[in-house]
Amino acid sequence: MSARADLLLELADDELILGWRDSEWTGIAPFLEEDVAFSSIAQNEIGHARALYELAAAELGTTADELAFDRAPDEYRCAPLVELRRLEWARTIARHWLYETADAIRLEALKGCDDIELAGLAAKIDREELYHRMHAEMWVDRLLGSDEGRAKLDEALVELWPYALGVLDDDLRPELVRRVEDRLGRTMPAAEPVRRGDHVAELRELLEEMTSVRRSAPGAEW
Repeated sequence: MSARADLLLELADDELILGWRDSEWTGIAPFLEEDVAFSSIAQNEIGHARALYELAAAELGTTADELAFDRAPDEYRCAPLVELRRLEWARTIARHWLYETADAIRLEALKGCDDIELAGLAAKIDREELYHRMHAEMWVDRLLGSDEGRAKLDEALVELWPYALGVLDDDLRPELVRRVEDRLGRTMPAAEPVRRGDHVAELRELLEEMTSVRRSAPGAEW
């Protein structure tokens, strides 16, 4: 597999799995507005995943659906951060903000790459991700606005920090550290990144759920 296809699968798998995880809040979020917000964000992430899978599929001689649903769990390239099963609210917001911060850095780099097709798609995705980042920042501000909220957010950020570091490669990771520390006004703890390939147990369970309908009728045209 080419480096380009591998990168596209990393990006697409992140977006697909996080989109599914975000959708798990539909109907049970702590506020009605957040049912709508996370459902909308989930839809966007899955739409981005499809566009990325289509680029990869054209290179690999397959289809976006086959890449999304027909691979074995160990073949997925997503970061462990997005695989974690639905977390309580402060940890969900911490993951949301950490991922969106890392994704913004990644998209900025891709928009300037020599691959015109990928750069154009990255620019389109980045425009649509602006809402996600605004939503995440709003919730960070809200939690930081009270002692209880700050304590819960700080605990969640420290717990998820190694996972967040694993979203980006070695070249881009220092920028994530800089942006997070600048935003919070404090130093994050030293941590070893939880890297891609170190899947959490919940991924296999999630893929069983995601692919159940497709596996019920192999070869069907949907």
